[in-house]
Amino acid sequence: MLSPNAIEKIEYELTKYPANQRQAAVMSALRIVQTERGWLSQESISEVAQYLGMPEIAALEVATFYNMYDLQPVGEHKITICTNISCMLRGSDEIVSHLKAKLGIGFNEITPDGKFCLKEGECMGCCGGAPLMHVNNTQMHEFLTTAKVDEILKSLNKEASK
Repeated sequence: MLSPNAIEKIEYELTKYPANQRQAAVMSALRIVQTERGWLSQESISEVAQYLGMPEIAALEVATFYNMYDLQPVGEHKITICTNISCMLRGSDEIVSHLKAKLGIGFNEITPDGKFCLKEGECMGCCGGAPLMHVNNTQMHEFLTTAKVDEILKSLNKEASK
């Protein structure tokens, strides 16, 4: 069941579209629910579809098409590294190796404490800042070095222990 907080946020998103086009808010609604729950279960996707009055399969199609939606649990901090050509040419391989060693996990794995998940990402559209990564689909970090990655991980660890 969608929380009152999620419903309030979805209702705000719905104000951006014609009243007879509720399904237009599906991406926002999925994002809102994922942010609240940490990932999108089949049940969560069904709840969004029902609330928006659209077929479940249509909401599932959106959730499975875009890589920003997580269809299985991820760590508290999902780190997505761009490994496309611009980032690769500017050292993303070194950043990936460093993160794998530092966290002790590979792509699509979660650290034993549940704090971190490492994902490989497609182009994030900021090639001038390569190499780069997203944290939880909301924070972008550009011009990465291994030292900068260590600082980011340190700040995320502090945030997690609050």
